[in-house]
Amino acid sequence: MTKTQISAALRVPPAAPADAAAFFAARLAFQADVSDVHASLESGDPGFVLVDSRGDAAWTQGHVPGAVHLPTADIPARAATLLDPTVPVITYCWGPGCDGATRAALALARLGYQVKEMIGGIEYWTREGLPVADANGDLRRAPVDPLTAPIGSPHCAC
Repeated sequence: MTKTQISAALRVPPAAPADAAAFFAARLAFQADVSDVHASLESGDPGFVLVDSRGDAAWTQGHVPGAVHLPTADIPARAATLLDPTVPVITYCWGPGCDGATRAALALARLGYQVKEMIGGIEYWTREGLPVADANGDLRRAPVDPLTAPIGSPHCAC
């Protein structure tokens, strides 16, 4: 590549370091990944409530053990009966191609809850081989997808 050619990835130059730091700090304030959510749940005292914002059929098909089922459409009517307003909430939905968890987080934030979104949703939870509960509460695990998580390790060590 010559000096006159610009990398496709750098057609828009990177932000100034201070701006980048503010942006990435903000992302971490709004999002948590499945590995961190799983580790927190496994600790026995995660410090948050995990909310599955999908509909009934999806919940029955499989959900994160210990999650509270609260479909996005039901949040205005049911959040106060299911969630303590002093406890942070982390929402999830299907996966990166779905903004259901974002809509649920927005609805909860508008009601005054501290909220984050679990990026990757149930898709990446499952792809990382983490446990999924079915309608009967029975647990199952899919094999780890080696393109999304290290095999035999609970986290990516990043």
